[in-house]
Amino acid sequence: MSLSRTEDPSVEQAPILHVDLDAFFASVEVLDNPSLKGKPVAVGGAGERGVIASASYEARRFGIRSAMPSVMALRICKDLIIVPGHFDRYEEYSRRFQSLVGDVTPQYEPLGLDEVFADLRSLARLNVRPVAAAHELRTRIKDELHIDSGIGLGANKLFAKLSSKRAKPQVRDGKLIAGPGVVWVDPGEQLTWLRQQGVRALWGVGPATTERLERLGIFSVGELAALSEGTLRSHVGPSMAHTLIEMAHGRDDRAVVANRATKSIGHEVTFASSISNLDDLHAQARQFSAVVARALRASDQVAHTISLGVRFDDLTSTRRSETLSFGIDDETAVSTIASALLESIELRGAVRLLGVSASSLRARSNSELQLAFDLPLSRDDDAQRSAERSRSQQATRGALNDAVDDLRRRFGRSSIGVGTDLLDGSLDVATQRGRHAFGPEAGDSDNQRP
Repeated sequence: MSLSRTEDPSVEQAPILHVDLDAFFASVEVLDNPSLKGKPVAVGGAGERGVIASASYEARRFGIRSAMPSVMALRICKDLIIVPGHFDRYEEYSRRFQSLVGDVTPQYEPLGLDEVFADLRSLARLNVRPVAAAHELRTRIKDELHIDSGIGLGANKLFAKLSSKRAKPQVRDGKLIAGPGVVWVDPGEQLTWLRQQGVRALWGVGPATTERLERLGIFSVGELAALSEGTLRSHVGPSMAHTLIEMAHGRDDRAVVANRATKSIGHEVTFASSISNLDDLHAQARQFSAVVARALRASDQVAHTISLGVRFDDLTSTRRSETLSFGIDDETAVSTIASALLESIELRGAVRLLGVSASSLRARSNSELQLAFDLPLSRDDDAQRSAERSRSQQATRGALNDAVDDLRRRFGRSSIGVGTDLLDGSLDVATQRGRHAFGPEAGDSDNQRP
């Protein structure tokens, strides 16, 4: 079987493209700090509770991978350099990356910041061949962003995603093996290739599902394909069973959905030292609410649902949410709801993680705030009063928010702030998924109080 790089199929044979940037977060950090080039670098939290989000290929040679606890990564590679995430830079590179994909076809679907699916069927009338288009796109990404990538082509999303993974560099026995860059599997051989893959290669199969399948003696896609859907249903549920069997036979009817709307915006932090004091938790919730509100305004959206999540030291979690009849994008408005939700949670012990998120997002409308002055809620009087305060704060602070946002755009994020931005007498204007997105840094203060 061959993984073809030279043959160029028709658009009908390979209508779907998947491009995945190599070690994206780590690559951006190296570009911003060239002294890191050639060194084992990871993006993540360096503290005891930190996790690795991205690792350079120099670090991957030691077995370091995403989602690995940072303490384990440092044991594996004592020379590992862990840097905190800089999401404003990743988002900037991601916008440029997506713009390059948009030059190929407007029908593309981003997955996170560093992956994109694209539907190439519009190229047929231009007599453009998929492999040629993929090589040109990869060259532009390298020349303009200075980041390597792997691109896969296939009859559907499943084969395109599998092919892009095969196109990327691989680490084998501690050695880095260069990838082909662009991969397309001939239709006559793709099912044979698919069935050689481990079940973890399939879309949506994580560690828990992999463990269930392996308990059944199912390790490869080929073994899964030989199983009946009825047998599988009792182990993974009817929906997952149907999806897995379809994919095991190479069938995937998911379409490329352009302009997929953001469903939620949130900010959460794993603390360097757990917090048990309620006042300190309220202070953190206020700061996180400010982060979420700024992200809402940056996306020109308002939220109708605010949620607050808590994880305790025993790793149990609790989540509360409140849905409003009006949209909000104001720090104090979001904070008022978040604080009310925090009050409703029984603190069974110290809190190791706290998060605030906004969902039920809608495009921001200046008229919307003027329309919702009756707010019947099915909650108690405290929730009613919190919602009314939130509505009032949202309406009266709109002009201030616009002015502050404009100044930040012109002079930088730390040029001006409000009370929730103050940290030890200076401005700490975090972005969505900010400083501690991957866990606390080594040497962070015990409570990280705002």
